[in-house]
Amino acid sequence: ALVQFQLTVPVAVVFAPGSVPGDLPRPLPFRDVQEMEIPVNLRTSVMSRYETVYRSTTAQENIALHAATAQEADAALHPLQDALLGSLTIYVVPETSSLLPQGINVYVGKHRSALVRAGRGLATLHSRLQQLTQVMSFTSSSIAAALSDGVPDGQLGPDARRHLKSSLGYEITFSLLNPDPKSHTVDWDIEDAVNRYVQPVLDKLSLVANFSVDSQILYYAVLGVTPRFDKESSSFLLSTHSLPHVINPVEARLGSSAASLYPVLNFLLYVPERSHSPLYIQDKDGAPVSTNAFHSPRWGGIMVYNVETPASPQALFPLHVEVDMVRVMEVFLAQLRLLFGLSREELPTEFLMESPGNEGLADWELDRLLWAHTIENIATVSTTLTSLAQLLDKIGNIVIKDDVASEVVYRAVSSAQSAMAKLAAGHLHSAFQASKEAVTSSERAFFDPSLLHLLYFPDDQKFAIYIPLFLPVAVPILLSLAKIVRETRQCKKEPTKMD
Repeated sequence: ALVQFQLTVPVAVVFAPGSVPGDLPRPLPFRDVQEMEIPVNLRTSVMSRYETVYRSTTAQENIALHAATAQEADAALHPLQDALLGSLTIYVVPETSSLLPQGINVYVGKHRSALVRAGRGLATLHSRLQQLTQVMSFTSSSIAAALSDGVPDGQLGPDARRHLKSSLGYEITFSLLNPDPKSHTVDWDIEDAVNRYVQPVLDKLSLVANFSVDSQILYYAVLGVTPRFDKESSSFLLSTHSLPHVINPVEARLGSSAASLYPVLNFLLYVPERSHSPLYIQDKDGAPVSTNAFHSPRWGGIMVYNVETPASPQALFPLHVEVDMVRVMEVFLAQLRLLFGLSREELPTEFLMESPGNEGLADWELDRLLWAHTIENIATVSTTLTSLAQLLDKIGNIVIKDDVASEVVYRAVSSAQSAMAKLAAGHLHSAFQASKEAVTSSERAFFDPSLLHLLYFPDDQKFAIYIPLFLPVAVPILLSLAKIVRETRQCKKEPTKMD
């Protein structure tokens, strides 16, 4: 079945005094709609629709735009904006404005707004607005990544399959690996680090999914690869091609994913044993990786934390090591952003992007995630229900009970339809909530206990099980029947004797 998405983005383009282009087609305020088709595949069509209101600034917005810096203006404008998830507010300032630094024409804020220089005319302004809406809402590549299961590999960018699949929850595990406790006693204040650096990010992401965080220390857990000794630097090296082999032996020790309902993200801090210290990770060109860490798509990341070896041979072992959690958490949070597809793309030099601070992601980045996950959820529901229908066609003795049909299947379909209608109306938050309900219902339908036991006993399996039991009993019965038939025929042939 063809799935047709319409993604509507409400946009407000607000002109400050002195920034209105002379060749504007109509007097302010006015509305305009721009539609663009995003190519995905034969079964899915995606239409992006930008519903734009062009207007002048209000008195309060004017005061906010007289701030000294773009950051201050962004903070002052935030309470004046539409707080609707998925919406964008773009403030157009005069070309000569000193609010933006020299050489910067577009400033992307922490919330759902941006500042743009007006340019010399409407054409320049339009191209800047188009670039900006692509950055702050969704692009054809982010939509293709969300629908990656149904898109041919050739059409996907290199990062498309790196992102975590949409899920109702995620489990995050921080593990400290100490393979050599005889040499190192390692302390890390993981609880404080999670509260200070990870929790603000998870609070922001709580709209997307539920998160649980735990930590563990594993002793004598070694990497599955022996590093190569480099004489020049008198250090040990792990090359890029050996990194995939590091994960499997370590994962066997983690033991967290086996009992988990949700995807598990693993962040490992590895303190190398004394015989392999210092240990550095090389990139594909042979240069050392600055963070001394690497990440594995949809799995997590590993950071190697080197300990300085004491110069004096009389040093007492085990050495006490206090981990610098600021340095470690910087790396792990960057890897967390990568896993959620929040890595910032290459932008034109005239763009300036505000850092999200300790929240870890800007409001518009959260929206990008919600756009992608809503679409992925609806596509998942479509696939799950199609698979269930095909299963029912193939296995005739499976019957969906009325309560499962009405409570679960119909609810999944209506929630998915509701999500698509809300996407088309520009209500991103309620669309995402409806898509989550649709996923929950479709999964319940597919794994309903009343279907499962029938699923594992189709007719051909029943014959395979029962024939060996009934055949030994049936043979003497069949032979007796044959004998009776023969005797009956003989009786009919023999003429009756008359006395």
